[in-house]
Amino acid sequence: MEVGVIGTGMMGKNHVRIYSELKSVTGLYVYDVNQQEAMRVGLQNGAIPCATIGDLLKKVDAMSICVPTQYHLETAREALETGVHILMEKPICSSVKEAEQVLALIGKNQIVGVGQIERFNPIIPEIKRICKKPLYVEINRHNPASTRITRSSVVEDLMIHDIDILRHVLFDDRYTLSAGGTGDIASALFRFGSTPSYLSASRKSSKKIRRIYIEEEDLTIEGDFMNQEIFTYYKPDKYNVENERYVQENIIEKVMVNKVEPLKVELQTFLECAKKGKPFPVTPEQAVEDLRICEEIQTFLS
Repeated sequence: MEVGVIGTGMMGKNHVRIYSELKSVTGLYVYDVNQQEAMRVGLQNGAIPCATIGDLLKKVDAMSICVPTQYHLETAREALETGVHILMEKPICSSVKEAEQVLALIGKNQIVGVGQIERFNPIIPEIKRICKKPLYVEINRHNPASTRITRSSVVEDLMIHDIDILRHVLFDDRYTLSAGGTGDIASALFRFGSTPSYLSASRKSSKKIRRIYIEEEDLTIEGDFMNQEIFTYYKPDKYNVENERYVQENIIEKVMVNKVEPLKVELQTFLECAKKGKPFPVTPEQAVEDLRICEEIQTFLS
């Protein structure tokens, strides 16, 4: 399959690198407004730099859009008009209004996906398998300050990953929401039925945290997105006193997780979906809903 990447920033470079390693990619092309950078990335990965987006689109069957979010709509419009299958980095667009324009442009046989990378983290399907009836959910996503240029708030930049997990992996019913914070630190409390679900995200932390924590009646699940580890805690109903301290004994199990590079799984899945005409796991409709929830949270922020 002939594949292209538009944008050679941090994520674009990774897309080019991984595509260059996939056997199903027979030709790889790259474009960036910074032509010197496109040339450098191309030379490093055996990709052919293109002078314009139009030149790239004439050569490819599928492509990744890794440009800054404010350019997603115009880039997607140009690609969708040619019938190319596209994978857009998250968020799908700068606003729900723009994202709905993208939905209207998708052709009948075009595969369009959105890069919510944590859906392809191996701990997520395992947690989905283990989790039955959550009583409480908490997900924390905290970052030290980044030099990466972004015009998005911490909600669209970081929290959107966990909004996607809540809404499209763990729950499928209606919710209520309250939130607070700023453009750099935010928290949101959802209630799905009787289950409170708390999200926190920060770009001001001195420690990088990627954690999911779920309580059920007889089981507690704790997962680490970065280390791709899951621990489960069971209550054996044994209690005692040691040195006048109340002690509860738990049975702790480490769940076997096949560690992988989530982006590689994501891109392999995208090309397979494009080849077979199957919907990508993160559909553009789901991505629009994720963005709509982000905008709802934004109304609570100062």
